[in-house]
Amino acid sequence: MKVIVAEDQGMLRGALSALLDLEDDIEVIGQAADGAEALEMIRTLRPDLCIMDIEMPKMSGLDVAEALQKSKDPCGVVMLTTFSRSGYFQRAMRAGARGFLLKDSPVGELAAALRDVQAGRRAVSPELALTFWEAENPLTEREREVLKLAREGLSSGEIASRLFLSGGTVRNYLSEAIQKLEAKNRIDAIAAAEKNGWLD
Repeated sequence: MKVIVAEDQGMLRGALSALLDLEDDIEVIGQAADGAEALEMIRTLRPDLCIMDIEMPKMSGLDVAEALQKSKDPCGVVMLTTFSRSGYFQRAMRAGARGFLLKDSPVGELAAALRDVQAGRRAVSPELALTFWEAENPLTEREREVLKLAREGLSSGEIASRLFLSGGTVRNYLSEAIQKLEAKNRIDAIAAAEKNGWLD
């Protein structure tokens, strides 16, 4: 199978490519240092799979997966991450990613996951799977909207006028979100939601 490795850390990208190239049935045909380059490579080189870091400059791995899904590109996407953020996992799966693995997985595990994905199955690191299924996003769409605007530094009044709501309604949404996230205040709530990838 033909594979592209997209990872912004040069040393890791090179090491990963070299190790995967040692596998008889895997050929690394391109290496990308950011998401935009990865998307361009996928469109020109037509690989079977792309292994992508989630957090990359220009476009994240999630952005690339969403762009591929939109254009119905057949390239399979396997996400590599150091983050066990359930929000990332849910967004990656919605974008059609077939695999979700930890960066420090042994290369044999990664190669086996690529074969699974190539065969039409999903591959998720066991360490990640449990965390993800346990941590569903408790916030409603409106609570997320309110928290995102609060993260930009807007006051309750400013959020209310932006969303055409009353100040009291905004305060209710904020206090619901704070309660659900077991936070002390809105700053804590924003930090907790960000940590889980629930505001992306």
